[in-house]
Amino acid sequence: MDETRARDVLTAAGLPSGAALLALGENAVFRADEVIVKVGRYVKDPVLLARAERELAIGAWLAEADVPAVRPAEPKARVVEGHPVTLWHRLPDAVRPAEAADLARLLLLIHALPSPSFSLPRRELLGGVERWLSLAGNAIDPADADYLRERRDGFAEAASALTPHLPPGPIHGDALPRNVHVSPEGPVLVDLETFSADLREHDLVVMALSEDRYGLAPGAYESFTETYGWDVRAWEGCTVLRGARETASCAWVAQHAPTNPKARAEFRRRVASLRDGAPEVRWYPF
Repeated sequence: MDETRARDVLTAAGLPSGAALLALGENAVFRADEVIVKVGRYVKDPVLLARAERELAIGAWLAEADVPAVRPAEPKARVVEGHPVTLWHRLPDAVRPAEAADLARLLLLIHALPSPSFSLPRRELLGGVERWLSLAGNAIDPADADYLRERRDGFAEAASALTPHLPPGPIHGDALPRNVHVSPEGPVLVDLETFSADLREHDLVVMALSEDRYGLAPGAYESFTETYGWDVRAWEGCTVLRGARETASCAWVAQHAPTNPKARAEFRRRVASLRDGAPEVRWYPF
């Protein structure tokens, strides 16, 4: 889905077509007056609509639990020309960038929650790999696609045999400072679509990988682990979840390769570093 198509969906939904585009990835995210609008991909698979509905339910559940998070502006997803559309209350402007410690404090709240009354899925970290590679088509080397499929299968099997250190339960699923908005009242969690019920270590491995691959600010990872109270790198399963996330992150970039030369270059960089066993090679957010 490109920006033009997303704006057509906005118009069909009766929302301002001139809304400011905030992000374009799995969803197109717009700021339209006092609401944030998320336009999902075309619903070829009912899973995409179910995911949008679940995200709204998660927002309502977190509100009941007094966890600082984005709040739904409408309780149900709209289906507009085959696309799921969800509306969220707009947050006040951020007073500062989110820091690693802000994320850790929010994760402590989430990891203390019991399961909600509705079902949360497992964190299928590798579940999107085939779809992302298929969307890439001929824009990527077929040998690279096959390599990532082999990694996916290997890490999926290894992850199923892990013994967790922390008690499993609700997790955010994509725990990064970019998914925290610091409002005048404090840090607020955003982007709830990856919420799952799984190993809590999933949320902690994200920052460990970011320290190695994406270049966190000096001291950021130490601040994160001190605030949370534990460093996931001390757990023997860390390398397995890290490898799974690297595989998924590489395949995710591939879906943008057909239309974006920067995505193609970043995909090749990531695959090469995996093939070379070079965990120190810097990856760049996309």
